[in-house]
Amino acid sequence: MKQISATDAASLKRVLEPPQGENSLQRSINWTGAFWVASGVPALVLFSIGAIAATVGQPAYLIWIVSIVMGFFQAFIYAEIAGLFPNKSGGASVYGAIAWVRYSKFIAPISVWCNWFAWSPVLAIGSGLAAGYILTGLFPADALINTWQFTLLDLDIVGKGLTLRLNATSIVGAVILLACFAVQHRGLSGFAKLQAVLGLAALFPLTIIGLVPLLTGDMPSSHFVPLLPLAHDVKGAVIFGSWNMAGWTLMAGGMFIAAWSTYGFETAVCYTSEFKDPKKDVFKAIFFSGLLCLAIFTLVPLAFQGVLGLDGMLDKGIYDGSGVAKAMAHMIGGGILVQNVIVIMLILALVLAIMTSMGGSSRTLYQAAYDGWLPKYLTRVNSHGAPTAAMWTDLGFNLILLLMSDYVMVLAMSNVGYIIFNFLNLQAGWIHRIDRKHRERPYKTKNIMIVFGAFLGFVNLAFMGLGADIWGVGTLRNGLIFASLIVPVFLFRHYVQDKGVFPSSMAEDLELEEAQLTNRAGLWPFVALAAGIAVVWVCHSIAVLP
Repeated sequence: MKQISATDAASLKRVLEPPQGENSLQRSINWTGAFWVASGVPALVLFSIGAIAATVGQPAYLIWIVSIVMGFFQAFIYAEIAGLFPNKSGGASVYGAIAWVRYSKFIAPISVWCNWFAWSPVLAIGSGLAAGYILTGLFPADALINTWQFTLLDLDIVGKGLTLRLNATSIVGAVILLACFAVQHRGLSGFAKLQAVLGLAALFPLTIIGLVPLLTGDMPSSHFVPLLPLAHDVKGAVIFGSWNMAGWTLMAGGMFIAAWSTYGFETAVCYTSEFKDPKKDVFKAIFFSGLLCLAIFTLVPLAFQGVLGLDGMLDKGIYDGSGVAKAMAHMIGGGILVQNVIVIMLILALVLAIMTSMGGSSRTLYQAAYDGWLPKYLTRVNSHGAPTAAMWTDLGFNLILLLMSDYVMVLAMSNVGYIIFNFLNLQAGWIHRIDRKHRERPYKTKNIMIVFGAFLGFVNLAFMGLGADIWGVGTLRNGLIFASLIVPVFLFRHYVQDKGVFPSSMAEDLELEEAQLTNRAGLWPFVALAAGIAVVWVCHSIAVLP
């Protein structure tokens, strides 16, 4: 068993006093409150359903089903590790980081950072889509308000054709973001109540869209078979491909991007320190959120593809998301009035997703700062217990992302971080089992689930290595570069602000008593890391981009 060095042990055992006079998050909700806060996750299907359908072709519905089933199994591990730390907020990445910090100070903050920059762009992408729905609903597509734009910066170095631009979508999207910020400024209790109302209004159209085509039978079998990936002939015309390496690369790209939406209900455990009874509430929150997502992420893609078919899915407005709302409204018929009502409800669904992301990602920043990973200012909260400094940071970051010209590319780059977080946290399940085997677990999953979850972590890395770059050459590279930015941020916090020691809030979680300074998992966490890097490298090397 590997022992922590004398230098590291001394560094870990010296702790700082927590900031005096600061407010803290408040225990104000039960599992149903977290369920409604997480109820914005099903709306994430709107973010990439068009892009996946238009890129992968007829296997698209299968990708959504397999992805949400994988996410559901992974949630059992997240429920267990969240229960180990009832006094922490911030979600699975925070609980997983504690497993890794005993082995490396630098691996742990990567998990938290990657989770944040994966979740945070929901604010920009969601508000941008909502703004687009509003503008195209009120004005013709060729109207000046929908076509004008002013280019601020060319970002070709990041992705071909990517720019920062100012247009009506970014302006309306900024207004939506500010409105969501104002609501969450009053704390989680009131926010959760509003989410329940929005959740009912937003989930209704998604449920109707998923059920009506199934009940009416308006879904020709030719829209689902043959089950072959999309391809193009030498003239660029769409044809059915085959299950060669190019086809599997395409499928991996679909699985990669779908994970950003389908795994998202793990945000239900972001509020552990705000549960009235975390021992009971943690598992219920993530389990019932998972059941909801299992239904929506299965029914909606099936209905979407069953009605539109391949020709409908290849429309430009489907790929970039701008035409998804109208297409979905048309799927259930009912005339222009009914369709307009459905579009309004889908806008509410996007607002719900934005609220969910703002609540979860800001608490990730708050807890990461409280634990010593990110700058101290992020621990500031207001009198309502809302982490306002983290929320302002989230807001500023997303106001910049709103100016980006390609939201699909933003989503894909941020998902590189999400897959890295996913891998580290699924490995954290077995690391916690070894290092904290005697710690009380309000919920303990089966041993086979711990093993299966660790395996799924590698499967997700394979999807990333194979398929990330079908969303733009350099997507994997850019995502890895952004993930590495945590290193200078952590160096500043740990060695400049904290003088090389951890805050006292980490002392109990790190189990710093002399008798417990043994890393029982030994070298195995490093073996897992090396194997993960190898999987990404090999898969990226053999990928065949369309």
